[in-house]
Amino acid sequence: MAFKKSLISFITLSLFITTLSLLPSPTSSRITPSSHTSLLDVSSSIQQTKQVLTFNPKNNTLLESSSMQQKPISNSSTSFSILIHPRETLLNENHKDYKNLILSRLARDSARVNSLNIKLKLAINNIKKSDLHPTQTELQQEDLSTPVSSGISAGSGEYFTQLGIGQPAKPFYMVLDTGSDVNWIQCKPCSDCYQQSDPIYDPTSSSTYESLTCETQQCQQLDTSACRDGKCLYQVAYGDGSFTVGEYITETVSFGGSGSLNRVAIGCGHDNEGLFVGAAGLLGLGGGSLSLTSQIKATSFSYCLVDRNSAKSSTLDINSVQPSDSVTAKLIKNQKVDTFYFMDLTGISVGGQLISIPPQVFAADGSGNGGIIIDSGTAITRLQTQAYNSLRDSFKKLTQNLRSAEGFALFDTCYDLSNLQSVRVPTVSFHFGENKVWNLPAKNYLIPVDTAGTFCFAFAPTPSSLSIIGNVQQQGTRVSIDLVNSLIGFSPNKC
Repeated sequence: MAFKKSLISFITLSLFITTLSLLPSPTSSRITPSSHTSLLDVSSSIQQTKQVLTFNPKNNTLLESSSMQQKPISNSSTSFSILIHPRETLLNENHKDYKNLILSRLARDSARVNSLNIKLKLAINNIKKSDLHPTQTELQQEDLSTPVSSGISAGSGEYFTQLGIGQPAKPFYMVLDTGSDVNWIQCKPCSDCYQQSDPIYDPTSSSTYESLTCETQQCQQLDTSACRDGKCLYQVAYGDGSFTVGEYITETVSFGGSGSLNRVAIGCGHDNEGLFVGAAGLLGLGGGSLSLTSQIKATSFSYCLVDRNSAKSSTLDINSVQPSDSVTAKLIKNQKVDTFYFMDLTGISVGGQLISIPPQVFAADGSGNGGIIIDSGTAITRLQTQAYNSLRDSFKKLTQNLRSAEGFALFDTCYDLSNLQSVRVPTVSFHFGENKVWNLPAKNYLIPVDTAGTFCFAFAPTPSSLSIIGNVQQQGTRVSIDLVNSLIGFSPNKC
């Protein structure tokens, strides 16, 4: 009898403790505890939105010029590393408030997405860039940011690194772009150059500057090229009307203290117009033959993008070993466009439950249309409307305990978290088959859009057949591209 009473008392105590654990605290809101939930630090996210508005790039010691090692990198298998910075460490455009900054970024992000979609459509329809002409538009000073320039304070959500160009090497900040192949830099003499933070590259100051002739393989591989006095000219046009035009050359490129590479083909841009600002040029990391990684015959590369509101930095690693804890997926070749990194996404789950999405939604068809790519330059992940609606509805169903807020710009699902310090939300995960799952941290899909505590679900629908995993979802994760084995890996917390 005494044992029975003790057992009843133990069960009663256990039930009482369990009940207490389910009750929300005064500063925290919870859904039913589960291994399929993620904790969002609301107060920390809001604090960062306030700090980014007051950040002064001049006070950031991370941007001090590093020594540019002139020792040549011995072979294509040599591994080396360079720093990656979020754009606000380079340029602060003094937005009046965080909401204005976000609106600016989302507008530029839409231009970026349009640019990628246009590139794919041209390839599918076998239309060459040489059949088109760049669109010149008048721009106001506040419009001078770009889908190919980096960072949140300029509005585009991209990232940049510092390279040495020429001999002797001089440092320049370049945008990192996995959605482009052609490397280019603004070049004297300028017929039209935008404002950049570094002095403009002067070919006459380098002993290794060399023009490419029209017959060279590099010139022949350009989408748009011309010939003048036997020298190769290039043009790269982007979907928003921005473009760069100049001479296609080879130069020595130095990677911090890692060493240097000779005769890297880059565009020497004398006329660079449109939505560019800040960085000296662009570093193409796409899958095409003219990207940096292809030119140096890299076997792999990886990058990790820090929080866009942070002054921290991470690294771009060339020929690096993939982290052992990486969740891997197959890279898929698209015969129509080799620039983009298409991957084999099999599903998406919310709170541990796979949502209903037909498999063909994420697959390219026989003509090369559709599929899903990873892109360092796009900020917000775009999903085909059918897939987005299923994802959004599943997330909303599991967050009915949270106070809703009005939609914001392209976001239709937002929450008022102003009275919370933290909150548990259902985990959003990407699935790649064979039980390979990439779990996103909550801050990578619930992001603040003001300093008052409004957070929005950071995915968006697209009428296009092309889906894109953007850098908001990638931040804090090391993304590894294995070019030899056609694999992409995701390793959390490896910045």
